[in-house]
Amino acid sequence: MLTSGHEQEASSVPDADLNPTETTGYKVGQQKTVEELAQLDAEDESLVRWKASLGVGAGAKPTAGSGPAVTVLSLSLSSPSRPTPIELDLTTPAALSALKSDPIVIKEGAEYSVELRFRVNHGLVSGLKYIQVVRRLGKNWDKLEAMCGSYGAKDEPYVKKFPAEEAPTGMIARSGTYTVRSRVTDDDKTVHADFEWYFKLGKEW
Repeated sequence: MLTSGHEQEASSVPDADLNPTETTGYKVGQQKTVEELAQLDAEDESLVRWKASLGVGAGAKPTAGSGPAVTVLSLSLSSPSRPTPIELDLTTPAALSALKSDPIVIKEGAEYSVELRFRVNHGLVSGLKYIQVVRRLGKNWDKLEAMCGSYGAKDEPYVKKFPAEEAPTGMIARSGTYTVRSRVTDDDKTVHADFEWYFKLGKEW
């Protein structure tokens, strides 16, 4: 299920489980446009470099734009024990739905990393965050919550790789299908993507 204009089915992972952790004492700063940021302290070299990393400055895309601010393109699983990553194309809802009956296979005990590829279409997105909850047999098994950062609009996709995790092991862990609900949100609590995918554990990839 995707939030980008597609009909959603009820999820087995409750919405409340996808809520981001609130940082005590942290306040969301006043949102500025790309144009306003470009004018800030132009003579400050460190700030110029920071703005350049966000795509702010000469040649930056303007704040205004139609359509979604962020398009999440793919989610990949890579592992030192696997020659090529497993890539989920998030621009094709039918391919994602097919995983319910034919889930991907993750090798038990394997170390793997989740990688997100996304594009910022216009404006500036502050505090982009990825959250995923893994659920099986009505119970949450794992939750990953990782900060991506702040990004300005540009034509090329951004890629964010998260710290490695280790897959469970054992006969019980190998039984049944795991449901993963993933969400991409930001400081303003805007949900840019919300989708489910499925996997099983096997003795090999």
